[in-house]
Amino acid sequence: MGVDLDRMTMSPVTDGWGSHGGYCGPAVKPIALNMVAEIARDPATAGMPLSGIGGITTWRDAAEYIAMGCGTVQVCTAAMVYGFKIVQDMCSGLSNFMDEKGYASLDEFRGRAVPTVKNWNQLNLNYVEKAVIDQDSCIKCGRCHVVCEDTSHQAIFAMKDGQRHFEVNDAECVGCNLCVSICPVPGTISMRALQPGETDARTGRVIDGSYANWTTHPNNPMSAGCA
Repeated sequence: MGVDLDRMTMSPVTDGWGSHGGYCGPAVKPIALNMVAEIARDPATAGMPLSGIGGITTWRDAAEYIAMGCGTVQVCTAAMVYGFKIVQDMCSGLSNFMDEKGYASLDEFRGRAVPTVKNWNQLNLNYVEKAVIDQDSCIKCGRCHVVCEDTSHQAIFAMKDGQRHFEVNDAECVGCNLCVSICPVPGTISMRALQPGETDARTGRVIDGSYANWTTHPNNPMSAGCA
């Protein structure tokens, strides 16, 4: 769905008119995967047969749905765009993944990720991570610096001794993972968890390993500690 800016009509158009349609393709995946996770971890529905659909385009997408509890997956948009051969590619990739991980059957990893899902307000807000850039594999493209500088926390230096050199400033890094998601070289940027006894350079707080979620955290004005 869009707008043809030359004709000033909605696109696609039928006899001069347009309308909204469905929602499909990769954009659906986070929504559908969350719905699968909610069904898989709800005591009332846990264990029910699940078939995942929504944005499945690669073998990795299929594997993620299976890890979240699906016994089968379905493909629609990807087949429409790339043809049925895309399913063969998914099967090959999934088979290679299983061989690499030592899985003899889908059941060996089906639902394995479900126990790691929590409601957002139960996540540990005392957990602190810092981004780390591997200088040996960094290609110095600068994408991490751009996204952090323009839309995040200005926590990545771009120069050192007059040369392009990208390094994380721990005093500003909040561990948002944006740089990890944007880096084109897998594994070059990773997240390191601060261990008990270490000091967070951004806040000056000594990590003590304690747990506090949004319902108890002092940053929440409605928490019991602030009431």
